[in-house]
Formats: sequence, structure tokens, C-alpha cells
Amino acid sequence: MANYEFSPVSGDEPCCRISKKCWVLLCLGLLVLIAIPVIVVVTLKLARKPVVWNGPGSTRNLFHIVLSRCDNYTQQRGQPDLRREDCPEIRDAFKNAFISKNPCSVTKEDYEPLVRLVKQTVPCNKSLFWSKTKELAYQFAKVHDMFRLEDTLLGHMADNLNWCGNSSSAELNYENCPRWSDCKNTAVSAFWKAISQKFAESACGEVHVVLNGSLDEPFSKKSVFGSVEVFHFDPKKVNKLQAWVIHDIGQTYRELCESSSLRELKSIVEAQKIKFHCKDTAGLPDSLNA
Repeated sequence: MANYEFSPVSGDEPCCRISKKCWVLLCLGLLVLIAIPVIVVVTLKLARKPVVWNGPGSTRNLFHIVLSRCDNYTQQRGQPDLRREDCPEIRDAFKNAFISKNPCSVTKEDYEPLVRLVKQTVPCNKSLFWSKTKELAYQFAKVHDMFRLEDTLLGHMADNLNWCGNSSSAELNYENCPRWSDCKNTAVSAFWKAISQKFAESACGEVHVVLNGSLDEPFSKKSVFGSVEVFHFDPKKVNKLQAWVIHDIGQTYRELCESSSLRELKSIVEAQKIKFHCKDTAGLPDSLNA
């Protein structure tokens, strides 16, 4: 039989000892358990705090205005491609593109259902583009019976309006929205880029663009025309781009058709196998014969 020795255990000594390292780890664990709920609460509060943007908020009664403009446009223009009964669906497609989304994360693709929904044709040789010359382009189009983007249904619906939503609500943000300079993909910039691309793709024949000769760069690749429209002309349908560089009457011409920015525009257009012609003019031209 084997011999076993049993050591006596003093009643004053604990049966097990916890090292200092274990005590430290245990305390740290308790601190973490206490801190986690606090961190969660603070994070949720920060997440709920709305971001304050630099631009004005959404236009009041935005969706009512959009629907009303659509109704009026389809009644007055009399285009067979456009029907008044489509306007509620068009309004809803517009709304669904950006509502409940981060106003700085809306893309052109979000507006694709809207763009596909509206089928509108512009007569050949009647498409007018512009960059930093909105009022001049309006007068130009009126005199020469041409179509700007703002003269199409979608452009007319949204002209001079502002809008954005937010990712935590299905409501419009009426307080403040990001400006185009605040982030790359605002709800407004994505809309105009989407319909500008469609407008350029549908152009045919000879197209025209009105540029501002009083600027250092009449043509800028940062503009919607320079970043979107000029790259989406279809050379199978567009045979010529006529650029009009408008100068103040009685003033010295500042930037001419020979300037570097216009030469850049020419190279972009001709690379697409489209003819390019540029004309300097004081005020609006009386005739389109350049």
C-alpha cells in the first residue's frame, strides 16, 4: 500500500490565493463592462445629432411644386411623348432617388429610374448648352427657338429649387443642405449631372454652347458642361459643336476662341470625331450663321 502524506490546512489560511495580476485583470474587466454602456449611449447621441451643412435647406412644398410644374408643362407643351397622368409617378421617382439617404452620398445612378421614366425628344439642331451664362442662354434660346436643359420637363421641374434628405428620416431637410462645394455627390448635383448626361446623349445635328468670355476660363472641366455633357455627345448623331463666346458690349474681349481653355474644348470635341467651330461675339448673335 502506497504511503500518502496529507498536509494540514490552517483554518486561518485561504484555500486559494488570487495573484495581483488576476486582481488587475478583474478590475479592468469590470471597468470595461461599466464603460461599454456609456460609450454606446454617447455614440447613439452623436449619431442622432444632425449634421449642419453650409447651404440653404430644401425648398418649402418641394414635391407639390414639382408635381404642379410637371402638370403645367405636359398640358402646355403638347408633346406626344409626355402625358399628364405620368406626373405623380415622375414625382415619386424623383423623391425616391434621394429621400432617406445621406445628402452627400446621392449618385447619378440613384436618378436613373427617373431619367428612364421620362422619354422626351428635342428636335435636331435645337439643343443649347451653357456654362456660367444661364441668363444669356435663356435669351439665346428664346431668340433662336432652342432648347436648354431647363426647357425640358425634368429641367423645368427642378429649376431654381433646392432639396436634400437625411439617412435617419423619410422627411426633407428644411434647415440646411450641403452646397455643391461641400461634397462631391449632393442630392442636387447628382440630379443635374444625371439629366445633363441624358440631354447630351439625346442631342443631334448641330449643337450650340454659350460660354462667358469675361471669365478667366470660359470652358472649365469642373463645370457640368465640361465634366459631363461634352463627353456624352454621340458622334453618330452630333456632327458639329458651335461655341459662342459672349463678351460684354463695348468692352475689350478678355478670353477669345484662341484661349487655352477653348483650345482644350476643341481638342475634346474633335477627339470624338465631331466638328468644332468657335465664334467671339459682343452680346448675343443676331444670326446662327457663324
